[in-house]
Amino acid sequence: MTANRTSDRKTVNFALQGGGAHGAFVWGVLDQVLEDGRLAIEAISATSAGAMNAVAMASGMAHGGAEAARESLHAFWYEVSRMDMAYDLMSPLNQWIQALRLPPEYHPVHAVIHTLTHTLPPGLLNPFHFNPLRALLQRVVDFDLLNSSPEAPQLFLNATNVRTGKIKVFQSPLLTAETVLASACLPPYFQAVEIDGEHYWDGGYLGNPAIYPLIYRKGSHDVIIVQVTAIRRDELPTSAADVLHRINEISFNSSLMREMRAIAFATRLIDDGELDSDRHSRMYMHWIGNDQLMSQLGTATQFHPEWNLLCRLRDEGREAARSWLARHFDQIGKSSTVDLADMFL
Repeated sequence: MTANRTSDRKTVNFALQGGGAHGAFVWGVLDQVLEDGRLAIEAISATSAGAMNAVAMASGMAHGGAEAARESLHAFWYEVSRMDMAYDLMSPLNQWIQALRLPPEYHPVHAVIHTLTHTLPPGLLNPFHFNPLRALLQRVVDFDLLNSSPEAPQLFLNATNVRTGKIKVFQSPLLTAETVLASACLPPYFQAVEIDGEHYWDGGYLGNPAIYPLIYRKGSHDVIIVQVTAIRRDELPTSAADVLHRINEISFNSSLMREMRAIAFATRLIDDGELDSDRHSRMYMHWIGNDQLMSQLGTATQFHPEWNLLCRLRDEGREAARSWLARHFDQIGKSSTVDLADMFL
């Protein structure tokens, strides 16, 4: 049961990263925040799997508040795991390889898909634009309701315009299943998603997630970033797969790193009196993540949403949020709880 703590509730914004199956960590963070009940989520900027978490939660909030939001998130991730079950049933050999505890990139099905998608054009591999996530989103998420309900937080979903190379931010009340798929369209596995004559890829290339929509809007000055993609890895990548995965991690964190540097710079100017604090709003930045866990899992597991893995990530996310709330709740609205210079510079 969600805690009844309306008397000391604080309003915040969330910024949710993507990361495939690792997005279940974000599910856990949101689940704990909703159960705790002390944070009112005003707006969310999200990318890829983070965008899917955002619309699932917002749809639930519109239907029936925090408890319905928790149920909607659970339903979404359970349906994702069922797609992975179908994937495994098609390959008994793949399950046998899994029993040997080899890294996911050595699984035959994974290797075949990786080879095909990195060799043949997506238009040839998937000429009918089939994406099982489309039907899943349409089953779990009520887009009409989340776009119109005052109970749902304002959403900003980030995608990359393939033609212009610029970020595109889709926002409520104009969200659809296609805008979510655009935010999560990872090439070369999927064809670019076409919306109003433009084509889009995963938003992680330019905003994972973008912070500026939360800064420009009027409202809460607190932004809680839920980090999925590991910033730091102590081990040097050695295999070809590890090298490619690390390149993707660095690429998908680069936009966030740049925005954090800009925010740190602006904050320093306000502190030094070089910017008028009455005209320029100070943002209080917060961070919830687990780089050690994500480093241990490896990025290849992002493509294998097996239910036990998703539940483990959910539980780790819940624990991370529980610990963060215990240590930092009183600082919300007063100060940042992450050292931007130390973490992002």
